[in-house]
Parts: sequence; C-alpha cells; structure tokens
Amino acid sequence: MISYRMTLMAAAAATALAAGPAQSADSITVASWGGAYQDAQRKALFDPTAKELGVTINEATLSGLAEVRVQVRSGAVTWDVVDLGATECAIGAKEGLFEPLDYSVIEAEGIDKALVHDDWIGIIYYSTILAWNTDTVENPPKSWADFWDTEKFAGLRSLRGQPQVQLEIALMADGVPIDEVYPLDVERAFKKMEEIKGDITTWWTSGAQSAQLIKDGEVDMIGIWNGRLSAAMGDGAKAGYTYNQGALNADCLAIPKGAPNKELAQKAIAHFVSAKQQAMLPKYINYGPVNQKAFELDVLTEEEKKAINSSPENIKNQLVIDAEWWGENGAEILERWDAMIQQ
Repeated sequence: MISYRMTLMAAAAATALAAGPAQSADSITVASWGGAYQDAQRKALFDPTAKELGVTINEATLSGLAEVRVQVRSGAVTWDVVDLGATECAIGAKEGLFEPLDYSVIEAEGIDKALVHDDWIGIIYYSTILAWNTDTVENPPKSWADFWDTEKFAGLRSLRGQPQVQLEIALMADGVPIDEVYPLDVERAFKKMEEIKGDITTWWTSGAQSAQLIKDGEVDMIGIWNGRLSAAMGDGAKAGYTYNQGALNADCLAIPKGAPNKELAQKAIAHFVSAKQQAMLPKYINYGPVNQKAFELDVLTEEEKKAINSSPENIKNQLVIDAEWWGENGAEILERWDAMIQQ
C-alpha cells in the first residue's frame, strides 16, 4: 500500500514539473485553469505584467485546491500565484494555505469587499443566468419565479446538479430580495427546490453539457453560465437570456504559503487586478472584471459594456455568491443536496 508520504512526494514532483522553467529572482510561476481562459489571461494580464515589471511569468495549469494543498503541506511549493474558485480560496484560507496579501502594494479600491480578504482577492466574475430557447419559447421567463411557474411558462427545464447557486436562485424564486439572500435559509431553499425538482429534465454537470443542451434544443429554459451561453450562441444556438437575478461567482488569486517569489507575486497580483488590465480581459473572453473602475476607462466600448455581466448596469441586478458562507457550510449542504436529487 502506498503511504500518504509517498503520495505527497509524487504529487509534489508532478507539480514541480508542471511549473516549467526553474525559478529565478526575476520570474514567477502562475497556475491557472488552462484552455481559452488561460489564453485570455496571458494576453490581458500575464504578458502586459511581465513587460511592465521586466520579469518572466511562467505558466502552469491546475485542477483545483487539492494540488495547492499538496504543495504547501509537502513543503515543495513551486507556484507563486494560483487562480482558484472563490469558495476554494475561502476553504484554503481557513486551512492556512496562503500567504497574506500586501494591500500597500495591491490596490483593492473598486473591488467588492466580499472578494477582498487577508490572503485572497477576486480576479474575474462569471454569472449563472436564466436563458431560454427562442425557437420554442414565445413568452420568455424574466425571473426565477417565472422559471418555477410551470403552468404559465411551460417547457423542459435544466439546472446545474450542485447546490451552490441553485439554493440561492430558489430563494429568489420564493420572493427573497437579493440583499436578503444571505445567510441562506437552507430549509426554505430546499422546500422551494422540491417544488421544481420533478420538472428538471436534466441536472447538468459540466459547462460543456449545459451549452450542448441549449444548442441542441433539448431544453426550453436553463440556468447556465453566461460564458458558456455566449459561446453556444456564437456557435448557432438560438437563445435569449437575462441578467436579472443572475448569480455572480468569482475566481480568485492567492499566493501559496512558502511560494519562492512571494514579493514579486504581490506586485504581479497588483497588476492583474488593476483597472487597466481588468478592462482588457473581456476583449479576449466573456468574463467580467471584478474591478468596477475598469468600466470608467476608455478601453471598453459602450456596446461591449452592455454585454459584460459585471458592468455597472448588469451587476446591480445580480447576487454576488458568498464564498465564505459556502466554505463554512458547503460539505454538509452537498450531502443533503445529493440525497434530494437522487430521490
């Protein structure tokens, strides 16, 4: 049987290889999710920062908090900055996996306080929004209460098969104002979910699946990530959507505890969250800046701003998901959720 220590050593070796070139005093390694997202980060954030600081930014890919946890606990940290989901950052902070952020270096003005913490900070927003098939839905839903109204708004429905966001939209469907959703009334949310559970034809489990459902016309209404919907529409999906009562999730940046170049990492993060670089990101991918000052610059056109989920016009009608709440309660809620949808 392979020991836990051997597993840690093997994982640490793998992550060291993933980090790329050897570190030097004028280089850092940033680990993100790969794919189109990291391509966009490279163009909007990494390359401009490397040029402005006169340093090299090496890149690695990760699949979540577990890999960061292995590096820190094994004492073999090779990444200087990591991009994670905000709930993962909340969990990692609770476990002591990150270095403190230096807000004398990092300017957080313009970023929602819910995304500014001692050891992590938001980097992008993505939204779960209500969308519909324009070929089959003549009277489109405009709110989650409409989505729940199966008589007035008939059709096949789909939601993500995870409790985060779904419980929040259930409460909004039940009439809870956006600014009163937290702390979650879990009993009320599950009771409301029971009302719609039998009308959910598909509990989607990946962004790709959700996009395929709307593109192929397999559902009439769906709760879907705005980026996935945008890509599907660009690929021919006949869909409409609303940002009303959307749920804004965030990715975050953190410095793993023991990072080899943490001082330079602080400076890099300062650039990544700056209004100037944040404004560039939507040019390459349909995610929203967390820094609202990005919308005050002349980088984005008025037409582009209208389509961005976190623009001042769109963000005011959406709920920002409380990563701290889910970090504290997620494991217990997930067990109950799985039992509910499997009944």
